[in-house]
Amino acid sequence: MTTKPHASGELDSSRMSHLVGYAASRAAITLRQVFAKHMAPLDLKIVEFSILMLVAQNPQVNQKQLGQALDISAPNMAVTLDRMVERGWVERVRSTKDRRAQHIHLTTAGAQLVQRAEKIAATMEAPSLAMLSPAERALLIELLHKVASGRAPKR
Repeated sequence: MTTKPHASGELDSSRMSHLVGYAASRAAITLRQVFAKHMAPLDLKIVEFSILMLVAQNPQVNQKQLGQALDISAPNMAVTLDRMVERGWVERVRSTKDRRAQHIHLTTAGAQLVQRAEKIAATMEAPSLAMLSPAERALLIELLHKVASGRAPKR
């Protein structure tokens, strides 16, 4: 069976439109583009933003915990943190309780960057999500968290 392309030149994706993963992936592409555009002045990547936010919220966090939370391999996390240390955003600090452990702390520059990034993040998605009511947006976030956690709802 052959289908004609849409007049606009868009491809017919109806064979995938019922798949949650396809819809989530398409939405993620749009939102990653929004993020890149808005965070470009800060020269901040999504993974760096995520690390900064987790470190800001979790003062005793270590590299392994960050890697687990973001599903980043240990070698990739080490490289990313090295880059962030070089840029002066975070520092590795030896634990006073366990000398083998190192915590990741924000530097003064990192804390300032967090504040600037949070300001941008607070509004950057609004135009892309304007078709959703506040309740729909909250529901979307809740549902995506459920899918990400892999837990079935309690009944």
